[in-house]
Amino acid sequence: MAIVGRPNVGKSALFNRLIGRRVSIVHEEVGVTRDRVACEANWNGERFELIDTGGLGHFDKQVSEDRIVAGTEEQAKIAIADASFIIFVTDITAGLTPLDEEVGRILHESGLPVLLAANKTDNPEREENICDFDQLGFPTFAVSAIQNRGIGPLLEELIPKLPQEKNPTEKNPLRVAVVGRPNAGKSSYINRLLKDERVIVSDIPGTTRDSIEVPFTIGKGESARHYELIDTAGVQKDTRGKGAVDWFSNLRTDKAIERADVVIMVLDAETGPTSRDKKVAAKIIDAQKGCLILCNKWDLAEEADQDITQTQYLPALREALPFMGFAPVLFVSAKSGYNIKRSVEAIDYVAAMTRTEITTGVLNRVIEQAVAKYPPPIAKGKRLKIFYATQSGTNPIYFKVFVNDPANARSNWLAYLQNQFREAFGLEGAPIYIKLVARSRPKQR
Repeated sequence: MAIVGRPNVGKSALFNRLIGRRVSIVHEEVGVTRDRVACEANWNGERFELIDTGGLGHFDKQVSEDRIVAGTEEQAKIAIADASFIIFVTDITAGLTPLDEEVGRILHESGLPVLLAANKTDNPEREENICDFDQLGFPTFAVSAIQNRGIGPLLEELIPKLPQEKNPTEKNPLRVAVVGRPNAGKSSYINRLLKDERVIVSDIPGTTRDSIEVPFTIGKGESARHYELIDTAGVQKDTRGKGAVDWFSNLRTDKAIERADVVIMVLDAETGPTSRDKKVAAKIIDAQKGCLILCNKWDLAEEADQDITQTQYLPALREALPFMGFAPVLFVSAKSGYNIKRSVEAIDYVAAMTRTEITTGVLNRVIEQAVAKYPPPIAKGKRLKIFYATQSGTNPIYFKVFVNDPANARSNWLAYLQNQFREAFGLEGAPIYIKLVARSRPKQR
């Protein structure tokens, strides 16, 4: 389903509400301004793909009427191209506007089923204004994305009308590798998650020497979510001179990371990140895998320092692992069960982020804004010129950027561009790979 509507009606707020962005997944989000992003959502066990459009009509209302209509139709066609159903969002506080009417006209012409969500209905008094939108001819629901009002009735009406697709995880379970240094609590986390002592747990570091694959299912029937958890041996600091067993344990951990769709990096919250944790993080980055950081033993950390809070702990963690800033963090306790269920939601969230698809037009608009804000610096007497970019793949998010000469690029500016992508599209936990491709500027006729 696609969310469409004119700017400033609360589409992004509704998008975030429907995909279930969890505040317990601690991640600093600065100015997330999504334009058009595809992401998986889950409501009462029903999973569907949601397409967000960040303002149908990014244009100046003072320009000519023809340009307004052209811009509106362009954005609407992008939004509905892959959609089976449309959520048309309006602002109940602003009432019906001419641009709402234009969007409604285009949606009627599309032939797709549409539900209208009159957003910002934060209280019952505002519901009196919902009749303003009756003339658009769509079933109308009063909702408030911020206050979480009216979302249930909207989805109860919408979900049964979506086409049924085969569950992709039934034949291809989501592969989740659980990695970390010895004794961080990897096996304990899996056991708590499975509610079954399927993996040997011991206080002696290095108990798990092999990679153990454990099937795991949440839910029942066709909507059940299927996983394959991979418990790995703790990554040793240095296996030279320690025998073939430890060497092979590290090798199997590397293989598990390579095969995984999402990697859970387990840290010991009581001791904090160590050099071996950094070694684990480097393996995840090198393999370009989606990542979720679990700070395990949070109950012990709180016992050791009763004044410590997650808000205080997070900056120190980010400073110790600066290259893992893209990965969301969740504080858990395998011993008490704290946040264990939410870790599954976080896994699904990261997996969805790694499959995000961004249209070429939106991607290039973000690049244009990034270049205008901070042009590429001059290198070797020449400045990097960007012609256009496309997304070439997912997991990792793979962008091809066509430029005049890749040799003119500087690593710090490419890091800046990557950060701009994250600010624009979120992509929490998803690796981003940017490939520069040399291409001459087309000659003007």
